Amino acid sequence: MTAGHLQIKKGNYYAVLTYVTADGKRKQPWIPLGIPATRGNKKKAEEALIKLRCEYRPPREDLVGFDLQPDMLFADFMEAWLEVIRSTVEETTFSSYSQLVKGKIVPYFRKTGITLEQLQARHIQTFYMRELRTVSPNTVIHEHANIHKALKYAFRMDLIPSNPADKVERPKKTRYVADYYKMDELEKLFEVTKNHPLSLLIQMTAFYGLRRSEVIGLKWSAVDFDRNTITIRHTVTEAKTDGKRVLVAADHAKTKSSLRTLPLVAGFREKLLALRVQQKENMKICGESYITAYKDYIFVDPMGGLYTPDTVSTNFSSILSSNGLRHIRFHDLRHSCASLLLANDVPMKQIQEWLGHSDISTTANIYSHLDFKSKITSANVMDGVLDLPEGNAPGWVLKMPEK
Repeated sequence: MTAGHLQIKKGNYYAVLTYVTADGKRKQPWIPLGIPATRGNKKKAEEALIKLRCEYRPPREDLVGFDLQPDMLFADFMEAWLEVIRSTVEETTFSSYSQLVKGKIVPYFRKTGITLEQLQARHIQTFYMRELRTVSPNTVIHEHANIHKALKYAFRMDLIPSNPADKVERPKKTRYVADYYKMDELEKLFEVTKNHPLSLLIQMTAFYGLRRSEVIGLKWSAVDFDRNTITIRHTVTEAKTDGKRVLVAADHAKTKSSLRTLPLVAGFREKLLALRVQQKENMKICGESYITAYKDYIFVDPMGGLYTPDTVSTNFSSILSSNGLRHIRFHDLRHSCASLLLANDVPMKQIQEWLGHSDISTTANIYSHLDFKSKITSANVMDGVLDLPEGNAPGWVLKMPEK
């Protein structure tokens, strides 16, 4: 999706899109939406902007720079490819691509001196084998995804006759086994953090099984105190762009299914109301020193600063260490929620909806090893329908040789 925002010019709404050309130049075309900037039309203009951002493709001459040639170094091509796709993916996605390409792929292939047209499958395979000495198979799979996409683009641009990455053997993906806290561990965590500034954030993450980006991105507008609901629809993530760490706020969840409305239970309702009063008091006390940029967010520090993803994870690890609690990742609070739901006979389909997974297979793949009760049910069914003969298993009877 191309980046963009709305602007008003001569009484009409315009979409101002932003993308970077292959030679690193930033362009911002103004595209008329044909919608008058009158009362009641803003929402219509915002919907048109989102549609345009999804459909817009920069001119081919902007994406294919004069320096993209078959005889260029493969390392240079990978860096050029990053600029090509920069305006077509989310900022966080670009950040992860950039870290792999510039951190691992480019330095390795620059030393080899291999050009784009010289690159063969064996060169890529050697790179993967070397990487597997120090990183996990899953990391190599991500590296392969970047190399394959870049070479696919080179093939489409007629720079190479075929994609050598098609011939490479990828390592087998390592299945992730989720770690989690049991109920007594969660209760102890809640107890030792009851006076900590992140107390409510930790409790809501574990209770609702939220992703880190979802709990940090919670806004007061997401809470309906009349209907007692809380809607997950805004996220805050962190990305490293051009060597700088930036916060990326988005008015959409990770997937369509991640957008969900959950019941606001009485305990959290009271805690949130108290927190809102406290924040208003902090705003009065701090006066002009209070950071108003994040006043719509629920989880801010006493000065109004938004808690960043890195701050939350670092503080969480420190809490566990200082209180002698078993180490888990902050994200494992989400897994702890799922394990408790499973242990209390909540169906997998309902867990999928509670956690906001796009597909029930995702939920099943992550948590099937925890669903032991269903295995007991299966065992009881088999025991009831399949009769075993009476008597002990004889085993093998060894005879002494005759003298």
